[in-house]
Amino acid sequence: MRILLVCLGNICRSPMAEGVLRHLANERGISVVTDSAGTGDYHVGEAPDRRAQEAMRRRGMDISDLHARQFVREDYDRFDMLLAMDADNLRIMHRLAPSPAHARKAVLLMDHAPEHPLREVPDPYFGGDEGFDLVFDMLQGTCNKLLDAIER
Repeated sequence: MRILLVCLGNICRSPMAEGVLRHLANERGISVVTDSAGTGDYHVGEAPDRRAQEAMRRRGMDISDLHARQFVREDYDRFDMLLAMDADNLRIMHRLAPSPAHARKAVLLMDHAPEHPLREVPDPYFGGDEGFDLVFDMLQGTCNKLLDAIER
């Protein structure tokens, strides 16, 4: 199973989601290949935001090896699942899809946690450290549910 996690700049939400998913999959012994990307090209080549790395590190997860890249049309063929952090990025992903069948592979990450009150993972970039903690908690719960579905 190959999973791509997508946000806007690929320095906050999607690298955090990738780090959480690969950590939880490893703990559970589930074979999953992860990657992350941004629909924008603002931060290509950059490491994740310092605050994102710190939030992850406080929970025993290291994402310092990740570097931002831009989402490309070819990702539809490279990945089994394409998971957007919010509706704006999902719309951009759908516009880049080579076909309607490809577009159906892209959904919101939070679709895997229908009981959660938020449908989108909020962007913590312009806030303080507490926003990264909120995002981590959302990602941890949702990624566990996603892995439960993969196991079934």
